Amino acid sequence: MEHLERDVVVVGAGVTGLTAATRLSAAGKSVVVLEARERIGGRLWTDVVDGQMREIGGQWVSPDQTALLETLDELGLATYARYRDGESLYITRDGELRRFTGDIFPAGERTESEITRLIEILDGLTAEIDPAAPWAHPRAQELDQVSFRTWLEQQTDDEEARENIALFVAEAMLTKPAHTFSLLQALLMAASAGCFSNLVDADFILDKRVVGGLQQVPLRLADRLGADSVRLGTPVRRIEWDEFGATVMGAGVRVRARHVIVAVPPNLYDRIQYVPALPRLRQQLQQHQSLGLVIKVHATYETPFWRAAGLSGTAFSPYQLVHEAYDNTNHGESRGTLVGFVAAEQADASFRLSAEERKGRILESLAAYFGPEARRPVTYYESDWAAEEWTQGAYAASFALGGLTRYGELQLQPVGPIRFGSSDLAGLGYQHVDGGIRMGRRLADDVIAAAREEESA
Repeated sequence: MEHLERDVVVVGAGVTGLTAATRLSAAGKSVVVLEARERIGGRLWTDVVDGQMREIGGQWVSPDQTALLETLDELGLATYARYRDGESLYITRDGELRRFTGDIFPAGERTESEITRLIEILDGLTAEIDPAAPWAHPRAQELDQVSFRTWLEQQTDDEEARENIALFVAEAMLTKPAHTFSLLQALLMAASAGCFSNLVDADFILDKRVVGGLQQVPLRLADRLGADSVRLGTPVRRIEWDEFGATVMGAGVRVRARHVIVAVPPNLYDRIQYVPALPRLRQQLQQHQSLGLVIKVHATYETPFWRAAGLSGTAFSPYQLVHEAYDNTNHGESRGTLVGFVAAEQADASFRLSAEERKGRILESLAAYFGPEARRPVTYYESDWAAEEWTQGAYAASFALGGLTRYGELQLQPVGPIRFGSSDLAGLGYQHVDGGIRMGRRLADDVIAAAREEESA
């Protein structure tokens, strides 16, 4: 067993933990990062599978993500625009394939009008929400006690309009059925991106990608710390803490530190034993948060054949197994790649199938949008983060009904020398890399401020 002493131990080598660690190191603090996986990056993972580069985890950069954009610039990482020329596709409730441009799906005059009206209502409500403290809204409890699906049913009798609005938050973002989370949780999701309209606008929210992959952000941050400061394959099993600091115990290492930052998703907090145990409300908080479920599908073809047909590669339908798809062709490649998503209850059902049957049904769904050529990719891969031991879901944790007002304010409160944080707890940039960076900066600044207070006491 190796024994170390540091000012700060960071648990988790994702973008939050590494942002915090590099900021602390720059401020003169001694830091060690303990990571359970045998790789750096957390929910960012760029890898080559069957000879094809894949963004297995997070990948997109949007204009509002200023913390991420600043970091990319600082690290010298270039971006490129997602291909979006041409028309998008929508499959109606009756199975009709329609081409369109713009943000509103071509679902018929009345339904389109209802979709527009609902977006306007949601934009108005979102403008009242502080993403850093949604529980502070005067009607927070009311908004947190009604499911998003129930609220939509109260607003319109147009089922197709309801299904399309739900798609933007339930399947596309929280990856949970719309009856399982509250209107307030949906408004937080929208507020974190600036407004609900931004969630609807694929050209905004999925604007750019990083040349060479987004995992380069945590990799380059880790390089700045140095190999001795990041320990891979070192899951933390126990944290003994008191008012003077903590002893953090992982595989083969024991570290005494004044401060600890636990920078992992909330569903993994209880993989660590805390001595003494965490306060009761903190334990309750963790039981009311969970990750959703999604299959991210990567299908690569010899050419991006849809472009010749005047299509952007963007497709949507709440009535298809693949509820959304995009042109995900890598920078500089002649091959074409489609990325598609199967979420929530559709993902539940898909995982009950054999791998071959699941692949067949997913490709059939892509073919419903793009034609028979979509059935014949040269490489095919499914990102399955629910099977990852140190993630167990996608894309981020959200609260069950009523949980956001009941426990949200507790999330960032320290427990003695221990602080918790990740993109799951962010306001702006919630569940995105941008939010992870913001959280890392905040956690580091909180530790630095606390250390100054201790020194002056």
